[in-house]
Amino acid sequence: MLGRKDRGQLELFITGSLRQLIPDDHVLARVDRVLDLSWLAGEVGDAYCADNGRPGIDPEVAVRLMVAGFLLGIVHDRRLMREAQVNLAIRWFAGYGLHEVLPDHSSLTRIRQRWGAERFRRIFERTVRACVAAGIARGEVVHVDASLIRANVSWESLAVRHAEAVEAENADADPEAQAQAQAQAQRRNGRQTGKYKKVCTTDPDASMATNGRNRRLEPSYKQHGVVDDVCGVVLDVEVTTGETNEGQELLARLDAAAQTAGSAIRIATADAGYAYAKVFAGLEAREIEAIIPTKAEPVRSKVPLRRFRYDAKHDHVKCPRGKILRP
Repeated sequence: MLGRKDRGQLELFITGSLRQLIPDDHVLARVDRVLDLSWLAGEVGDAYCADNGRPGIDPEVAVRLMVAGFLLGIVHDRRLMREAQVNLAIRWFAGYGLHEVLPDHSSLTRIRQRWGAERFRRIFERTVRACVAAGIARGEVVHVDASLIRANVSWESLAVRHAEAVEAENADADPEAQAQAQAQAQRRNGRQTGKYKKVCTTDPDASMATNGRNRRLEPSYKQHGVVDDVCGVVLDVEVTTGETNEGQELLARLDAAAQTAGSAIRIATADAGYAYAKVFAGLEAREIEAIIPTKAEPVRSKVPLRRFRYDAKHDHVKCPRGKILRP
């Protein structure tokens, strides 16, 4: 016969743990088996008042919620807390039962502001050292890259840096001259370099950048990361404005990764965006072998680079006229 299920039935008693309802191969269950945050309260304790005010959210709960959002691909705190309302795995991972009220999404924002970037940096470094101690990272062979992150700002919040200067210069001019100056400024606004580049008034760190010549500039951040070769453990990460050049951050990030991992880096790989003489010189001074492809040949080069011949045996280059070019 056709079966029916009464979905309106209320449960009077629920016995057991939420862990019994979560598969053993779930990502949060696997992480929980090795995650130890017992030291966290001592790390962030100085950011709280010891004998006054209401009890705050357990620091371990805050970090577990952030980790759950990262592992499940949930970027925004508001969406994370909405998902936690109905997701048993997130509730169990954070330590909340079915009858308990979860924190408001704004609490995670306030916690980040209270702790500050330096404390999060120390938490991250401690995690990296734990991975090195467990043998899943060595810090000897690393891969470096940078990624553009589109800022969550509207195009209406963008302004042109050049506009204020034009208004100041033409404050006392006659209306006709002022109109001509404004028209000239509008023509120049099409440029996206130098003093005519657009800036974001609501988020100054989101500078205009692009990852392709044929793509338009967008307000972005840039994430610089160093990844270990063994299991892909992130050894170091830094976020800058979008217009920061990759080569400016490479050496500093390698130094930070080596200090955190506690071992010298032997080999570093990167793409052609890092192929600068300053980068190669810095890697050579640190005795790091660089695996970086050279940049494409300049289009307007008077003498094509393909006409130069490199002699690997004697480590020198010959120019088209036979002259030897040494380092």
